[in-house]
Amino acid sequence: MSDPTDILDALAHRFGDAPPREAADRASASVWQTLAQHRSCRSYKPDPVGADLLRTLAALALSAPSKSDLQQRDIVVVENAETRARLDALLRSDWIAGAPVLLVFCGNNRRQRQIHDWREKPFANDHLDAFFNAAVDAGIALATFVMAAESIGLGCCPLSAIRNHAAEVGALLDLPDWVFPVAGLTVGWPAAEGEISLRLPLDATVHIDRYGDDEMRAHVDAYDARRAGVQPYAHQRKSGDYGESPNYGWSEDKARQYTEVQRADFGTFIRRKGFDLT
Repeated sequence: MSDPTDILDALAHRFGDAPPREAADRASASVWQTLAQHRSCRSYKPDPVGADLLRTLAALALSAPSKSDLQQRDIVVVENAETRARLDALLRSDWIAGAPVLLVFCGNNRRQRQIHDWREKPFANDHLDAFFNAAVDAGIALATFVMAAESIGLGCCPLSAIRNHAAEVGALLDLPDWVFPVAGLTVGWPAAEGEISLRLPLDATVHIDRYGDDEMRAHVDAYDARRAGVQPYAHQRKSGDYGESPNYGWSEDKARQYTEVQRADFGTFIRRKGFDLT
């Protein structure tokens, strides 16, 4: 199934199982189809994405839910050529450099603190949740932007690699205290259609009443086998350290990926931005 067009076909392709047909039949718009067929885009046409369209998509993204209406998320549209070139150099990827648009979604707890100063009220929540709320708000906005963009044919790909260079990105974008990069996002008109990435089966990740993982190993093993059959990895990660596995799958890839320390300095960066993470 290279290009499933039916909502349930697409979900079954992604998860290996799917919700009942009756649920999908309730869809009356393209939103469900967009979500079911989501695929990250890493190949873009050179065609520009208009500023008015980007602003509209940003408005749609910022219409998404926000914790307690605090609105602790901002979007930086990188237009300056020098700034973009420096970010591209940090991220070191040809396909990122080839994307017409680069956005950076930021968590923003600064505005809330400014409001407390302006209204002469104490800020009583200087702890981990202040950071967490802003980060989640930014993530919700990013996901909503992707959904809105894909619904009109644009392609997107989130970039967690932004956090590999949080201090440099913060300096380039002039992010003040209590404002921090959560993820980047490339946007453009797709030059090639990507694949629908397979996901763990719903029985592994959707729980009724209580969390349970008694059968998690079996779920992961089955997913590994399914993914190796449908979307095998072209290369095995860190084969010099761990050799070539005859049964290389998702779990082996992720285990090898996280044998390397990543972003160990991010907590220090966040603390330097003013957050108390206790």
